Amino acid sequence: MDARTPPHIASPVAAQPNPHDLLILLAVARSGRYTVAGESLGLNHTTVSRRIAALERALGGRALARGAGGWELTDLGRRAAQVAEDVEGALAGIHGDRSPTDQVAGVVRISATDGFSAFIIAPAVAELRRQHPQLSVEIVNVTRRALQHRSGLDLEVVVGEPQVHRAEALRLGHYMLGMYAARGYIAEFGMPGDIAEVREHPLVYFVDSMLQVDDLDAPRRLVPGMRDSLSSTNVFVHVEATRAGAGIGFLPCFLADRHPDLVRVLPEVFAERLPYWLVVRQDALRQPAVAAVAAALRARTAAMRDVLLGVAK
Repeated sequence: MDARTPPHIASPVAAQPNPHDLLILLAVARSGRYTVAGESLGLNHTTVSRRIAALERALGGRALARGAGGWELTDLGRRAAQVAEDVEGALAGIHGDRSPTDQVAGVVRISATDGFSAFIIAPAVAELRRQHPQLSVEIVNVTRRALQHRSGLDLEVVVGEPQVHRAEALRLGHYMLGMYAARGYIAEFGMPGDIAEVREHPLVYFVDSMLQVDDLDAPRRLVPGMRDSLSSTNVFVHVEATRAGAGIGFLPCFLADRHPDLVRVLPEVFAERLPYWLVVRQDALRQPAVAAVAAALRARTAAMRDVLLGVAK
């Protein structure tokens, strides 16, 4: 070796994350599941797990933590996911001379109530997919409080103002609940003239022991002596049971008013105005598909305001 040539001294250099591993992290963050992320990337569960472990070694810490609903990003993971989104965007822009790829694509998962899903989400998504045919939406129907850990879900629609952390909560609008009875039921048992007379009739509503949303307790609060007739966790069962004459139903006006065989009972007394809220993870809202679905839900809710409130002619 030439004595004038200084010897090469290797200095420790931090490992650089593999861009492909960053994209795998992004897929896991969006789905909350290794298996779902692997399916979207054409990888098996073991490979996803191994690449996440390699990424965490390169980052020098945990990028994911197991939550109640699946895998969630840590603070370090959120920073890595932001970089991954830049990588994703750069890859999409490689073919700059071709038609741009539609970013509103892939699967968006929503948790929402039965009525909102049918009346707002379904038509909103149908319209959105006419513009973005690569979009797919999965809906989980539940009536509950907002989750604190929502891995595997991109959007939640809940009744009542949610208390959430590390998420955005946006009020979509309001809807009205009222008491309804079938015309045949009224012909047989008479129209109640006041709250005392309503109390003598059976109630069609949610299963009391399974109701998780305090804002939906109005019947038990307004007419506490009303006995249950037919109870269900599904609002469409409430509507059909009321139409069948099972009792007086406490129903969303936007569903009940669609049926001419239902009559509203004491509308000046029973008019419970409740808010719909949209909850979305901050990292999920940066995804074009999630942002597009959220915007479509807000627009549809605003357009249906009078129907939701039971004042549309």
